[in-house]
Formats: sequence, structure tokens, C-alpha cells
Amino acid sequence: MTVRRDFKDPARCRPDLVIGREEPFAEAREQLARGGSVLLHGPAGIGKSTVLRALAADNAGGAPTVLRCSATESESHLPFLALADLFGLVLERVCGALPAAQRTALESALTGRGESTLQRDGLALRLAVLSVLRALAAEGPVLVVADDLQWLDSASAELLGFAARRLGDAPVQMLCAVRTEGTEGQEYDRHLRACPPDTRVVRLGPFSRTQVSALLDHRGYTGLSRSTVRDIHRTSDGNPLFALELGRALAESPARPRPGEPLPVPTSLRALVLSRLEMLSDDARRTLLVASAGARPTPALLHAAGRDHAEEETAQAAALGLLATDPEEPALRFAHPLISAALYAEAPAHERRAAHAALSTAASDPIERARHLALATTGTDPEVAARLAEAAALARDRGAPSVAASLGLLAARRTPADTADAADTADAAGGAPGPDERRLQAAEDAITAGEADLARDIAREVLTRATVPAERVRAWMVVIEAAGQALGEVDAVFPQVLADAGDDPRLLALVHYQLAWRELVVDGDFGKARREAAHAADLAARGADRRTELMALAFQSSTETLMGHPAAPATIKRALREPQDPFVACHHNGAGMARFRWLLMSDQLPEARKSITGLLREARRRGMVESEVHFLRFLADTELRSGHCGRALDLARESLRLARDSGIGEGASAMLASLAEASGGDVERALALAREAADHAEVDGDQMYLSLALAAFGYAQSVAGDAAGAVRSLRRVRELEQGMGITDPARGRWHGDLAEALVRIGEPGEAQELIDLTRVHALRLDRAGVLAVLDRAEALVRAARGEHEAARKQLASAQARLGRLGYGLEEARAAFALARLRARRPGAAPGHAPYDEAARLFRRCRALPWLRQVDTAVAAGPVEPDTVSADTSAALDGLASMERQVASLVMEGATNREIAARLFISVKTVEATLTRVYRKLGIRSRVDIVRLAAGRRTR
Repeated sequence: MTVRRDFKDPARCRPDLVIGREEPFAEAREQLARGGSVLLHGPAGIGKSTVLRALAADNAGGAPTVLRCSATESESHLPFLALADLFGLVLERVCGALPAAQRTALESALTGRGESTLQRDGLALRLAVLSVLRALAAEGPVLVVADDLQWLDSASAELLGFAARRLGDAPVQMLCAVRTEGTEGQEYDRHLRACPPDTRVVRLGPFSRTQVSALLDHRGYTGLSRSTVRDIHRTSDGNPLFALELGRALAESPARPRPGEPLPVPTSLRALVLSRLEMLSDDARRTLLVASAGARPTPALLHAAGRDHAEEETAQAAALGLLATDPEEPALRFAHPLISAALYAEAPAHERRAAHAALSTAASDPIERARHLALATTGTDPEVAARLAEAAALARDRGAPSVAASLGLLAARRTPADTADAADTADAAGGAPGPDERRLQAAEDAITAGEADLARDIAREVLTRATVPAERVRAWMVVIEAAGQALGEVDAVFPQVLADAGDDPRLLALVHYQLAWRELVVDGDFGKARREAAHAADLAARGADRRTELMALAFQSSTETLMGHPAAPATIKRALREPQDPFVACHHNGAGMARFRWLLMSDQLPEARKSITGLLREARRRGMVESEVHFLRFLADTELRSGHCGRALDLARESLRLARDSGIGEGASAMLASLAEASGGDVERALALAREAADHAEVDGDQMYLSLALAAFGYAQSVAGDAAGAVRSLRRVRELEQGMGITDPARGRWHGDLAEALVRIGEPGEAQELIDLTRVHALRLDRAGVLAVLDRAEALVRAARGEHEAARKQLASAQARLGRLGYGLEEARAAFALARLRARRPGAAPGHAPYDEAARLFRRCRALPWLRQVDTAVAAGPVEPDTVSADTSAALDGLASMERQVASLVMEGATNREIAARLFISVKTVEATLTRVYRKLGIRSRVDIVRLAAGRRTR
């Protein structure tokens, strides 16, 4: 199926200078636009100078005079140097306007001729600086840009501060940046004395992992895996300069570090953070090395590792600023993670191994002991490999699959190459697993942890040498799982994996389960997907593979639910029968999820919330990142339907952050975040997120989520007041779902939005047709919530036809039913529609009174965009409805859909060619359709249709 785009592409380019700094940049720009001043602050490398340059460039057009200075530490002892930088090029323009004493003192200070000092010429110099700035401001606005304010010479700082406090209304603004080291950065206070009183302080904090990833991508370091980016973010502590240096070092390194190994720290950063190490004693340095090798070093751990004088040596390091001290925190913490990384990278290999050997006996946790033992060992060692495998299993049970994957890889490296994998021999039961079996287990742990790129790399490494069918199929499954929603990218894999599976039902079950997903995601064919899932479940049952059987049954039941298939309840019961598998029970594609989806679509919101909350809790306990992303999204969806828009918005944003951080489910999370923003947040952001979601779906070739993304886009357009745009998007959703065989209207619940948008653009006939067709399926499946929303939409159709009393009764009924079902936002929307109708009645109370109930319900939901619509309706006052007369309505109801659309456009005065263009049909088709319209209406020409419309308007 070919998918066409239904919206404009979102802006993709961002200015290089403000990557990751959009919010503080906007805050500072707004302050400057108001005529105020800005002081940026943050630690070294955080990007102050970058943002400063971007703001100066952005603001340069509004200030004819821009004065700049950038101080350095080596020159901070030179008096008046910053002042010379600021005034050197403009002094001749204004010095003639200065009194003689001021001019003499200033020229002497700036040129170095004479012996001007603050002590000798203090008042004259202060007044001279003030006079220069006022003289420049008389010609137009002035912008003073000062970077690295902490190195400003004291004389210049004093003079600027004196002038800044006395400029009054003169159009002089200051844009400054200062280095602060504390997490709160309060030491900027003393630098505020050099700035005007209205200065806004803007702190630049560390980058998030997503921002670090975007920065690295922008600078061309695009080949880095997500796990590597995660390590860069952790090691740099979100400092963009440090992150870029680490990224550059990795890009230039011929060999990338393997998972679990430290990042290479470039010489530039080592010199920056380790300059104080030379002041440490050799013993203190060794103690710090042991601390850097430990996961959570404490003085007690260092003592157990043989560092007898740990307290004195760590105190020495803390005094030099290498360690951060916290009396309430027993664990030692390096002042910056880069110090630990650089210290470890600087140490010789034998010293690192010695540190790990000491910690392998000192650590109390068996996982930590096994890790240190592996890092203290070179080459292969079956005993070490076995201990690592046991530690990996323990980490898996603790819900730390990422740790399990790292330990599993270490176990594989320590496993001798000649160890037979369990699949290699018929009598291998009870023997030690081989290296590839351990690698595959690590890959599967990586999938669970959301590290798809790592899992894919491990699986492809195994495939280069594996010959045993079971191992190859297992590796192919990891490759397919790692593709996520982009299953079209691994289409070529399926013939290979089918060949590897042969006639083994266990292996074939795995393949057909993935083929079911392919049919759904790539081809959008629910019928084929259902049949593949059922086949996979049968094969798994024959092969006694209960886990795959349960996953296939869960998939089959979910597909049947979305299709509106009558077998869905029975299949869900089969998927929930004992024996169950703990992994499947809390998997986002497992039976628990299938049951939740059924509850949600069946209007059982409290039960659905209880179900998804339990699934989310268990997924978090097990460290199942992908499941957590999806369960957060589904919980947000449940809250949104319940009318808890604020809670839904928080959950949706959390899901989106986690999705972007892990690279899992980004499109789906953006889709739900769009719905939440349109209901309880920012509509413009909702539109952007819906575009992003549709982009992801199109790139992945994902038909299923494309329809959901377009439905979210249509809803956001509707809330934004773009009814025509909403109709275009939601018509496309209708076309996609018809092609996929989806008949259950509870799947996307977009039908009411489309019908209401159609009424707003003057297409009540098409709206009624959609309502009638959707109602058939909703009645068959007992979708009470959908039926109530359809009644709300039908009431608007009736109102458009002039049946106001019937419309009011239907809206009141729909509102009451939606309230009883717990659909808070839909209830409020029905109340709003009812208020609009009542406000149009003759003699209706003016002002806000008709809207009080709707406003109360929207406030209860925290539906801010809808509350704004109420305010707009109140401000607009009474509006006469554009109705269709009963006679005209009855006449048009006798026409087919295309005939009704053509007749309506003729009523609007459109020519045949214009009608053809708007409806994407030929002029001949328009003419033939009009002939049928004339016959059915008993008229002779277009003029009679226009007269019919005129009669409607003059009644």
C-alpha cells in the first residue's frame, strides 16, 4: 500500500548555535526583546559562549551599536583592558561630547598614556564611562556583550557596574556570561554588580541524553550506538563540550570500546581534569584508581580492598576538588564523572587489573564481585565465565537486563572457544554453554533493556559463524526484534530464517510469529496477520514452546479485537489459560496487554487502569524498557479517556522522554503525546508531535501507526479550529482503516471527530452517512462510549438542519451517558456543544451563563485548550446558526453521497470545473452526476439548485 502525506513537513533544521538550548535561548531572547539585560551562567564547557554569540547575532539588527569584550584569565590583572575592548572603536565618535576632565581620564586609561587609576581619577572615569554609554544611546540602542565575566579586570568591572546602575531609561542593554561551578551557581551574585538592575539571570544546565545525541549527530558523529551515547552522556555529565570531545575521540579511534569497557578519554580532557593529580601522593592516586574502578565506592570498601589509609587519602583528593563531599552520603563521589573516567584511562593496564582484583574479593555484591573478577582476568577461563553467567542470571532476576547483557558478554569472552554450545551436541544437557549461546542470551537481555543496537550487533556477530539451525534462528529473531516497527527493513531476512528453521515446529513458530507482525505493520493486513498468528500458536503447541504459543495467542486476540472479530473474547481466554509464562504476562505484546486493550475498548475504564498500572509496575521491576515505554503510553491513554488531562499529559511526556532516550516506540509515544497536548497542553506542540509520529510511521513503513498518527493530527487540527484540515486527515484515516480491515470504531475513536468536522465545513450529509455506518459496528460490538459520541455528532447534524430541539435532547442524553461511562473529556465536549446550541436560542442569557457547565467540566479535566475555546465562544457572543431547512434537508437526503456533495457545491456557486477539482473527479463525471440530481429533485438546471439554496436562506 502506498501512503501519501497529508500534512506539511515539520521544520527540521535548528540553528547550530542553540542545539539543546532552545528554552534558555528563548527566555533570554524574550528578555532582550523587552529591553532588559541578560546574565548567562554555568560551568566551564556548558555552552555559555555559544549561546552568547547566538543571542548577540539574533539581537544585532535591533542595536546599531554593539560593544564587545571577552576576558581571559591570563589578562585579568591588566586594568581597563575590558574597557579598552568595549570602547576602543567608538571612542572617537563620542569623545568630543565629553567634558575635558572625563575625556582626559578616559583616554589616559584606555591608551595607557599617563597614570590614570581608579584611586586617582575615580569619579572622572566613572562619569566618563556613563557619559560614553549615554552618548552612544542617544544615537540608537546599544548592546554590550561581555563573555567570561569572571576574568574581567576589577577596574573595568567597577566602572561598568557604576554606569549600569545609573543608565535609567537609556536604551543600553548588557548580554553577559560568567562561569559558575556549583550546581546552583549562586556565585554569579557578585557579577551582577556589573549589570543593570533589570538583568535576568539564565542558568545553562547539563544536556539530557537526547540533547547530547542530537549534538553529536549534528557534528557528524552519527555512527555511535545508543549505548555508546548513553556512556558519553554519563561520562560527560551532560556537558556539551566534554560530550563532543568524547565523541570526537571515539570517531577517531580505530577500535570502539566493547560494552562494559570505559570510553577513551582524549588528551585534551585528561589534561583539563587531571591537572591536580600531580599534587596527590602516589598512595592517594592508587586509592582514587580503586575508587574509579568501583561501582559505588565507600571508605569501607576501599579498606576491604587493601587501602588502609583511605580516609586521609580521599580527604586529600577532596581538598583538591577531585572528590565531592557529602556528610549524609557514605559513598564517595567524584566531582565530575570525567575525573573518574580520565583517571581510569590514564592508569596502566596492570594497575587497573590490580584494582579490579582487589575489588573482586572486597565487594559484597556477587554481581560486582563477578564483574571485577572478569576485568582482573585476561584470556579465557571456564570458572570465571561460569561465575559471570551466574551473575548475569542474578541481574536478570533483579530486573537489571542491561547489567545482565554486559555480564553475559563478559562471560562469552571468558568462555573457551572450543566449549560446545548446547545446540551443537545431542548429549550437551547439563554441560557448560558455549560462547555463542552466552552471546545470544546477552543479546536477548539487551533487547529487554531497550538496547536494540547492541543486541543487533551481537546477533549479527553470531550469524557470521553459527551453523546450528536453532542458534541461527535465535539470532535472526534478535535481528528482527531489534528492527522494532521498521520491519520493512528486514524483509530479506524472512526467506533466510525460514530456510534455517527447516521443518522444526518450535523454530517455525518463532518465524511465523514475526511474520504475523510483518503482515500487520508492513502490509497493514489484519486478516493475514491473524492467520499467521494462529498458525504460529499451533506450531508452538506442537513443539511444546509455551512462551511462543502464549505470545502468538496474545497477538491473535489483539488483532481480532481491533478487527471487531467475534472470536476475540475466546482467544483472549485461551491466551490467559495456565500454565502462564512470567515474561509473557508482563510483556507489552503479551496476554495481559491483550486483556487491557479489550477492557479499554469495552468502556471498562477503572478495570483497564488497574490492569495497565499492574503491568507497568511489573515491567519496571523487571527492567523491561520497551514494555515500560508502551505501558506508560497506554496508562496515559486511559487517563485521557477518563478526563484526567493533566495526569495524562505528564504520563505521555514521560513515555516520550523514555522513548527518545532509548530509541524505542518514538512514533507511538509522540502520537499519544499529541493527543494529550491537544486535550490538556499546547495545541501547536500537539500538531508538531502528530507530524513527528506520522513521519516515524512512514519511515518505518508502519501502516498501523500511520493511521493512529493521522487520527491524532486530525484531532489536533480540530481543536486548533482547522475543520477542513481535520476532515482531510481523518478521511485519510478512514481510507487506511478500511484497507486494513479494521471495523471496531473503539480502536481509534476518530469517527465522532470526523463527523463533527464535516458538519463544520458544511457536509452534514456525509457526516450522517459516516455516523450511520459506524453505528452499525458499534452496536454489533456493544461499544457504548462510541455510540454516545456518535449521538453527540448526530445532534450537531440535526442542529445544522434546523432541528434544534431534537439536537438539544440528543446532546443532553449523550452527555449523561458519557458521564456515567467515565469519559470525562467527551462529557465536557457534549456539554460545550449543548451550551453553544442554548446560547443561540432567542432570549438566551448573554455572557458566560450558558457555558458555565461546560467550563466547570473542562476545568475538572484540566482541558486547557478546550477552556480557551469556551472563552472564545463567550467573547464572540450569540451567533445565528447556519442551518439547512427541513425541505432542503429532506430533498438532499434522497441523494447519494457524491450527488449530495456536487449539489452542495453548486449551492455555493462553484462551477463544474471547480467542483471537479475539489472532488478529484472529471468534469464529465460532474455533468453526469448533476443530471441524476436534476431527475431526483424534479428540477431542470443548476439555477433551480441555486434557487433551492436561496429559498433556504430566506426562510
